[in-house]
Amino acid sequence: MVTHSAGILPFRRSSGVLEVLLVHPGGPFWANKDKHAWSIAKGECATSEALLDAARRELAEETGLETTGDLLPLGELTQGHGKVVHAWTTEQDFDPTSLRSNSFQLEWPPHSGRLCDFPEVDRAGWFTVEVAKEKLHRGQLDFLDRLCNLVSSMANRGG
Repeated sequence: MVTHSAGILPFRRSSGVLEVLLVHPGGPFWANKDKHAWSIAKGECATSEALLDAARRELAEETGLETTGDLLPLGELTQGHGKVVHAWTTEQDFDPTSLRSNSFQLEWPPHSGRLCDFPEVDRAGWFTVEVAKEKLHRGQLDFLDRLCNLVSSMANRGG
């Protein structure tokens, strides 16, 4: 069965430079990983949930950020193991120090019988597209190219 996730890749222009907001997954498995460990804020969709509604919900749950602008589609990508990720973008600022994320429980250490709470997202940050290409999960990299093309076409139209 194919799993579908939906998310939002916010962007901003800082001194004329395009930056994207990425999130780092929380929990012990990701604690010391950086390169290609970051993601767009996204999560699984309930079967009866509209993809765009799921994307808005996941952004809010993982960051505390509510979208205020129009959401523009970035399409979908299939990651390893067949997960399909649907993404949108919006131009919106966010202070990463205000990050508020849901948490999840995990037995840690393994086989200890102890359940520990971990944040779904342990940090967020703004990155230039060049830096984001080193940080973003490989299965989501095409979203950066799609965003750059979209922003370029908006600039050509005067938007």
